[in-house]
Amino acid sequence: MLSPNNPVVIAARKLLDVSQATGEVVLLIRRTFSWMVRAPIERNNLLYQMVEMGNRTFPVASLTLVFTGMVVALQTGFSMIRGFNEPLYIGTALGHSIFKELSPVLTGMVFAGRVGAAIAAELGTMKVTEQLDALYTLGTNPVKYLAVPRFIAAITMLPLLVIYADLMGVIGGYIVAMIQLRIPSTEYIDDITNLDLDIVLHGFLKSFFFALIIVAVSCYKGFTTKGGAEGVGKATTAAVVISMVMILISDYFVSAVLVSLGIG
Repeated sequence: MLSPNNPVVIAARKLLDVSQATGEVVLLIRRTFSWMVRAPIERNNLLYQMVEMGNRTFPVASLTLVFTGMVVALQTGFSMIRGFNEPLYIGTALGHSIFKELSPVLTGMVFAGRVGAAIAAELGTMKVTEQLDALYTLGTNPVKYLAVPRFIAAITMLPLLVIYADLMGVIGGYIVAMIQLRIPSTEYIDDITNLDLDIVLHGFLKSFFFALIIVAVSCYKGFTTKGGAEGVGKATTAAVVISMVMILISDYFVSAVLVSLGIG
């Protein structure tokens, strides 16, 4: 018999816990999508969630992508100056970086930190205060009432926020290109407008997967919260950290699939 404190036993136990949690998240996603097609959606609740998610993410995403666009333009410009004595293809380089990777990933990170944390905290508080049990008692399924509107709102709002973040990144790059690099505005705009639509579509499609990851992990952590107020804090932290890690991991695989399909 191996001791419970044996490293092999501990590793096996953690692997089983991760496998169980993954299965439960998949089941939560399946139940949620099942309720989406079976039951009418409460429009007021859905619109409220969409507005809240947008308001939570909008200011931080704006600030993040404006300065990201500025630093990408600055670094690219000075790299080109050192190599070719001219700040060439700034708009093209910035567009590829912002549209395909930085905008969806950074906006997803902000979304996880703001929206994912809020979802986990709200549902976790309802769990530890037995409000979810009260919903069952009243004949209301918590997945239908709580998860469905949050899933739809997240999958709708994050792609829209990514498109907005693309614009903020382009504006940030434009500021540096005009003021510091002295690039003609027509040249910068031409570089951006001549990019293939697939490049924008690449990041846009990834945002749907990121939104699904964030809302699924956050809802799962909220529904399975234990241990009172301390448990709510732990569930919220875990939801944000896991969502961010999964965004970074899935980014590679989703990108590989999209590139193999000729998108971006």
